[in-house]
Amino acid sequence: MLAQLLEEAPRFYTYWNLLFLGQAALNTLLVSFAGCGIGYAAGFVLALLRQRHVVTWRLPRWLSLLWTEWFRRIPFLVLLMCVFFGFQMAGADSSLFTVALVAVALRMSALAAENIRAGLESVPERQWEAALTMNMGALSTLFRVVLPQAWRVILPPSTIHAVSMVKETALVSQIGFLELTFAARMLNQRGFSAFLCYGTILVIYFVISYSFSRIGKRAERKLVHEARRRPAPELTVQGAAA
Repeated sequence: MLAQLLEEAPRFYTYWNLLFLGQAALNTLLVSFAGCGIGYAAGFVLALLRQRHVVTWRLPRWLSLLWTEWFRRIPFLVLLMCVFFGFQMAGADSSLFTVALVAVALRMSALAAENIRAGLESVPERQWEAALTMNMGALSTLFRVVLPQAWRVILPPSTIHAVSMVKETALVSQIGFLELTFAARMLNQRGFSAFLCYGTILVIYFVISYSFSRIGKRAERKLVHEARRRPAPELTVQGAAA
């Protein structure tokens, strides 16, 4: 088997095949990170809606909770198919990239909303109370007092979620979108060994995931190091009264 793979490798790793895999890898990165970026922006808004200090009405908090729980519990493949056929039923002439991007963003918005909510709620309640006692607005308190302390809790799982979404984009191949898994299947159908095709994208997935996880860990260490050098401002009711 090894001799067969060595004999087949020069025909597999040609310029055009590598270009094909490169395009698939680029599509994987684009749909993953663009979807995660849009999802985290939406998730941040959803997390804010669940903060009673920011939004006093119950209805937005319930709707945010419903959105978060709904899209967290649905398997990504089912969500992808719902988005795909939803676009078709609506008569929208959307590209497969748009379908994949929307599915990733919806999934990530729910994961990010829960992650950011947990980070914000990890900050002691007295921080909110002290800031409000000093007549700081809710949003000012959020960005100047709460978030600097919450980022240390939010960042680690955020990296894990982003890496997880990179791997889950393999399911996007089910709708015919050109990403790494779809490219491997196409090359396999051209007569190349399945071990060679899928083994190659295995290495590419590992490089992408490992690189991003290292970037996340480095950012986490930098954030913790800066927090130790310059602790985030903590407010207390006694200090506010003084």
